[in-house]
Amino acid sequence: MYWKPVYKYLRLRWRFSPEETQDITQDFFLKVVERDLFATYDPNKGRFRTFVRVCLDRFVVDRGRIANALKRGGNTPPLSVDFARAEEELTFATEVNDPFDVFFDGEWMRHLLGLAVEKLETECSSKGKNLHYRIFERFYLHPAGAPSYAELATEFAVSITEITNRLGFARREFRRVLLDSLRAITATDEEFRAEARALLGDTA
Repeated sequence: MYWKPVYKYLRLRWRFSPEETQDITQDFFLKVVERDLFATYDPNKGRFRTFVRVCLDRFVVDRGRIANALKRGGNTPPLSVDFARAEEELTFATEVNDPFDVFFDGEWMRHLLGLAVEKLETECSSKGKNLHYRIFERFYLHPAGAPSYAELATEFAVSITEITNRLGFARREFRRVLLDSLRAITATDEEFRAEARALLGDTA
């Protein structure tokens, strides 16, 4: 859940090349696993995502930029992530107007929401509820904006009541998936509620 915000932050905050950033991203998470780096996190001192960003900055500084970078394709097991997709997304964010800590938080939120959407699509497909997801996608994710329920009913050839019911189901499932993911990466109930407010505007 953190690899993409880490990658984009390194690219824009530290101005590493794509190849260097891939190395450093891999190396950072390898260190996290090998040294149990996140075990030092104290929830009383701030949010976990802030802790991750601070650890990343310290890692880059301690590393002396990339002088001791592991060579890609070496003995380090690679992360199963789509660096090319992250790089493609960066073409729309070559300049950052916000402070970099705000940028990192925003990327974290966008990535978490994106993962929840992907999981919702997978779950709807496995349950034979593809239409539920398609209506959810059309209403919430279409670049042209949300259509009315009447327009959705016409587009999908169902009643407005069906649109209401299917959209309600998908919305509840999306919320559940998102909060389950959030629960897995927060250390305390207080942090969970704070992050839920940041994402959904409530305490879930």
